[in-house]
Amino acid sequence: MQQKMISIIIPIYNESPNIAHLHRAVASAIQKVPHSFEFLFVDDGSSDDSLKRLRQIARKDKRARVIELARNFGKEIAVTAGLHRARGDAAIIMDADLQHPPKLLPEFISEWEKGADVVVGVKEYANDTTWFKRITSHGFYAILDKVSQTSITPHASDFRLINRKVIDTFKQFTERNRMTRGLIDWSGFNRRYIHFKVPPRQHGEAGYTYRQLFRLAINSFTAYSMLPLKFAGWLGWFILFCSSILGGFVFVEKYLLGDPMHLQIRGTAILAIILLFMVGVVLVCLGFVALYIARIHDEVTNRPLYIVRNDTEEEL
Repeated sequence: MQQKMISIIIPIYNESPNIAHLHRAVASAIQKVPHSFEFLFVDDGSSDDSLKRLRQIARKDKRARVIELARNFGKEIAVTAGLHRARGDAAIIMDADLQHPPKLLPEFISEWEKGADVVVGVKEYANDTTWFKRITSHGFYAILDKVSQTSITPHASDFRLINRKVIDTFKQFTERNRMTRGLIDWSGFNRRYIHFKVPPRQHGEAGYTYRQLFRLAINSFTAYSMLPLKFAGWLGWFILFCSSILGGFVFVEKYLLGDPMHLQIRGTAILAIILLFMVGVVLVCLGFVALYIARIHDEVTNRPLYIVRNDTEEEL
């Protein structure tokens, strides 16, 4: 493969202690790769001296570019800003905390050279990973896989390489609450996987709090599944069915047969059944409203109707 350019996109938020180590590790890992590179450091409104350190690197390394966001917009938007400005034939997304091992970069590039459109880093947690993180991570992907209309690879990370066609496709997406890896997975394309063990964080603290991770999980469910929206309708049909059966039983047992089972069903119980029936009717109506909202959701996300990977006419 002839020499091409690869953009390495790294979102930065208060990663000052890691920046110098990160730059050295990435530069060392790609030293023998026969391609040119650009480093896109996206400063996501850092409050420490991360921006100062990034500018120092940019003055010494001509491959480095610093994109300074006006405030903290969040990691997903920072990655999006980097992808929008990437000039490479491919782009590699990685975190700044060195938990995405830079030494694996040649493997990602090798898979791309072999024809992969997307190369995904899949996490294998170390033995000292807390049980809480293991359970919540496994549960998140298990539930998302069941309810999502898009195939999401379990434990797939943001550490991935995408080629120029995937980058251009990603730039068509317009939703604001986004999960980058989910949008890339939705796009399809030919993909390969590289498994890696997550090393411990060397410096600083994790940028994602549990509250932010929970918010990302909710965004993922609502962006890639209509199940939460349809749940009210399904619950309504269930309540409607159960209350109808119960109401029919009460009518036959008390009024047609004269209470042969001696249940002595009183007016309060009958009123409760009627209220339960009406709740079911309301929830069913909400379910129908949800179907229309789902259609609106599909339209306003404004994703492309289809994606062409190759066109033989373009190759001629």
